Amino acid sequence: MQLERWKKLSTVAKFVNNWWSYKVDNYSLPNGAKGEYHYVFTHGSAFIIPITTEGKIILVKQYRYLNDRFSLEFPGGGVKKEDNHDFEAQKELVEETGFEGELEYAGMFNPYNGVTNEICKVYIARNLKPSEKYKKDASEEFLMYEFTTAEIENMIENNEIYDGMTLAAWALVRKRLNVK
Repeated sequence: MQLERWKKLSTVAKFVNNWWSYKVDNYSLPNGAKGEYHYVFTHGSAFIIPITTEGKIILVKQYRYLNDRFSLEFPGGGVKKEDNHDFEAQKELVEETGFEGELEYAGMFNPYNGVTNEICKVYIARNLKPSEKYKKDASEEFLMYEFTTAEIENMIENNEIYDGMTLAAWALVRKRLNVK
């Protein structure tokens, strides 16, 4: 048996903001059946694993409104235009940590492929230096922390790090950082 693609018949954006759109597609299945698919459309996101000269990894702590919890996460954010991941990664690194650095592409993932088309690209940032471009986003507050890879592994095991995007990004880079 071979899987076949669905055919998109139409798309309607029901709600649009600066970061994502809520869309509804009408589609046709290979057998001719028709249906409706509701999803969140984005231009993607970029997450950065910043590594200090001492080999520690920077995470930021911030308040997450929907769960009314504080969360330890890698710096990152949404991409506003397609194929602009590299630019957004450097921008988010500066905005959330105050550093700029050399970015190495590490991989990509989709955080929830039944609900969103979002592709998150993950980068490792090395050779960090304070940025003259640093400007905090008015809607975000962060506390910045540095951890060893062992500390990050321990915090994941103890559910102190629970953000799915951070967990997926860590899964992509941990072997490159010699985490056992």
